[in-house]
Amino acid sequence: MRFIVMLIVLAFPVLDVLATVRFARWTGIPTLAWFIASAAAGMLLLRHERIGFRARTLAGLRGDEPLMRGLLDSGRKVLAAVLLILPGIVSDLLALVLLLLPINVGARFAPVGIGAAYGVGNGDSLDEYRRVD
Repeated sequence: MRFIVMLIVLAFPVLDVLATVRFARWTGIPTLAWFIASAAAGMLLLRHERIGFRARTLAGLRGDEPLMRGLLDSGRKVLAAVLLILPGIVSDLLALVLLLLPINVGARFAPVGIGAAYGVGNGDSLDEYRRVD
């Protein structure tokens, strides 16, 4: 069973390159141009994500946004960047689908301050600590 999995993993890049060569011949664009363009896009995405990952992790550690949302977004973008760097149009299409998936789309995380439980911030002064039930 593991040999079948290894064969599939090793056959994917070969079939991907063959599909790219056929697609490049069909469109008339040189194959090397496809490889260079997708590798450059992957490197740019990876560089941008390196900076964004640090910012999202620090924001998650401060409590500004959930840590897992940032990690999931970063992991998705890093995987897409690696797929873009791999030569082949099938892996490029998989990377684009991965980038277009609406993962982690929704309401932004808004942490509730400590004063919200005591009614502070609704026109009350900070000296009043009455419990809101």
